[in-house]
Amino acid sequence: MKLFSRLGLLSLVFMLGACGSTPQSNYYRLNSTSSGGSGDTPALGIGPIQIPEYLNRNAMVFNRGKNQLHIANFERWAEPLEEGVQRVLGLNLAGGLDTQNIRPFPWRASETPDYGIQLWLLTLDITPDEARLVAEWRVHKPQTNTEVARRISRYQAPVSGADGAALSGSYSGLLEQLSEEIAAAIRRDMRAAGG
Repeated sequence: MKLFSRLGLLSLVFMLGACGSTPQSNYYRLNSTSSGGSGDTPALGIGPIQIPEYLNRNAMVFNRGKNQLHIANFERWAEPLEEGVQRVLGLNLAGGLDTQNIRPFPWRASETPDYGIQLWLLTLDITPDEARLVAEWRVHKPQTNTEVARRISRYQAPVSGADGAALSGSYSGLLEQLSEEIAAAIRRDMRAAGG
């Protein structure tokens, strides 16, 4: 009888322990559709990248109203968001400008790139209906500190839900649109310099 009591008590302890276990986290990353270019020019310096402080966390942040955010503790970034944006922006620009010469900020003085790309993410939000990106960006020539282009760009795209997969996919698509605009500014400058 004592054996059955102890087994029953032990089973109860295991069941209660299982009920209190933490759900497994899901991890996501930003993706680029480009694998980079094949040329050596132009040399691109990517960064610094600045993101709003409320996004500077491992947990994903969802917009739940005009001034309300939801921090999803079990939907997480696989890398710091700032680093993911820098990586994807670099890959997108490498593909758009057919170069494999990408240098993350900070770069060495002996490896100063032809173009430096700075990015300030002002808004990066997702709701169940829409993803939005507002970013100020600057393209300059670090060797002469000449500004090539600077503007604030706004993008939005419909989404099919507000979970980690939708968020990472939507943000990747918005960064691709931003990358295309930045690449176009660099191409214009290259044409002007060549002609």
